[in-house]
Amino acid sequence: MAEVRTRFAPSPTGALHVGGAHTALFAWLFARHQGGKFVLRIEDTDEVRSTEESLGAIYDGLNWIGIDWDEGPDLGGPYGPYIQSERLDTYNEYVDQLLGSGRAYPCYCTPEELEERQEVMRKRGLPPRYDGRCRDLSEEERRRLEAEGRKPCIRFRIREGGTTVVNDIIRGQVGFDNALMGDFVIRKTSGYPTYHMAVVVDDHLMQISHVIRAEEHLSNTPRHLQLMDALGFEPPQFAHLPIILGPDRTKLSKRHGAVNLMDYKQQGFLPEAMRNFLALIGWSTGSEQEILDLDELVEKFRLEEVSKSPGIFDLEKATWLNGEYLKRADAEYVTEMVEPVLRQAGLIEADLSPERREWLVKVVDLMKERTRLLTDFVSWARYFFTDEYPYDERARKKWLRREEVPDRLDALAERLETLEAWNVDSIEAAVRGLADELEVSAAKVIHPCRSAVTGQTIGPSLFHLMELLPQETVVGRLRRTAELSRAGELEPTDGEG
Repeated sequence: MAEVRTRFAPSPTGALHVGGAHTALFAWLFARHQGGKFVLRIEDTDEVRSTEESLGAIYDGLNWIGIDWDEGPDLGGPYGPYIQSERLDTYNEYVDQLLGSGRAYPCYCTPEELEERQEVMRKRGLPPRYDGRCRDLSEEERRRLEAEGRKPCIRFRIREGGTTVVNDIIRGQVGFDNALMGDFVIRKTSGYPTYHMAVVVDDHLMQISHVIRAEEHLSNTPRHLQLMDALGFEPPQFAHLPIILGPDRTKLSKRHGAVNLMDYKQQGFLPEAMRNFLALIGWSTGSEQEILDLDELVEKFRLEEVSKSPGIFDLEKATWLNGEYLKRADAEYVTEMVEPVLRQAGLIEADLSPERREWLVKVVDLMKERTRLLTDFVSWARYFFTDEYPYDERARKKWLRREEVPDRLDALAERLETLEAWNVDSIEAAVRGLADELEVSAAKVIHPCRSAVTGQTIGPSLFHLMELLPQETVVGRLRRTAELSRAGELEPTDGEG
């Protein structure tokens, strides 16, 4: 078998979206599973919308989820250049070949004329397509149109009858009626090739063995097959991936969550969790296993197991999966990931001392099993980093408005202030000792204490989190909360009594 070569060929006209990342991942997994090569090619033939900023965003997105490439614009390779705008002379050679063979011809129709004629087709209930007006112009007619100042594009001559069959690894055989396609543009009036022309030439010259792309390109494939045949190219194998829908089975959009892949980084997702999640959209191992590391994904991936049905982008499942990754991850690694999040929120300083970072690792280790996103550390663990934290509604209602709580908090503060050793055992002994002295259950001291020190009623072990806070900070928070409670400033805010 010849070497497997797949590619990802994005247009640098915006951020790397979830759909593009999904396509890149599947093409990458297939190449890695087969021991082949994965190529990054930039399709910037949309000369108006392509930008360097978008190119950088593509690199950032792929790097973030761990997709590397063997050949590409930044690495080079035996079939470069890997940016289409640097390959214009190559495309023109093949356009000239098609013109010479009669499989292509110049078209002088203006955009206004095309739209007018297609509107007539729509009104007649016909699919709008090019009507072949310039298909068989004489040399005299062409000279006349050029004398009018018309600059032609170049169209490919589709076969007039019959069916073009696409053999697809995922979908099997799919037939397309040639009569419904219409002759399509392969070179624009600007001199740039269209997507159809450039992709066919590049896939051939770069020896791409498998074209793995989104379902939306399936209808383009019969055009590409006819182009390949006219140019004498051996077609690659095709696999068209299922479309991605939201949980409501409508087209994925911002209302289902972010569409830009890197927005998920900002929301606190780990790259390996997002990669795992994307891999499971439209594909499964055939078992109930849902958490797969990189090696497992590469080992188990099969194109034949990709579903024809639309994949569902379920943000709740992605969040759950991220939480599972956080639980399993090493605390040092999670700390590395969460540091920029905390820094951006203004909760930690730019340069942590070794002692401060060691403390942060302990905080992360305590909290990571109770978080689902890195951003949860900003909200749920805020009390570790600042005294400016809110008291949640449940803390106010259930504990902090009780008449006896201020005195208990003051009494606890006095006990904790005199502790010579600040550790879990001594803190726990002080809290439980106060409960015994007051002849109340330990919960009636523990819960007000948690509410005062963290502003929350749930969280990790109270004694372990208190150990990670300075002794004077805990004492100060207990006394501050007692004072606020006596002053009636911690009453519930929703009117419930």
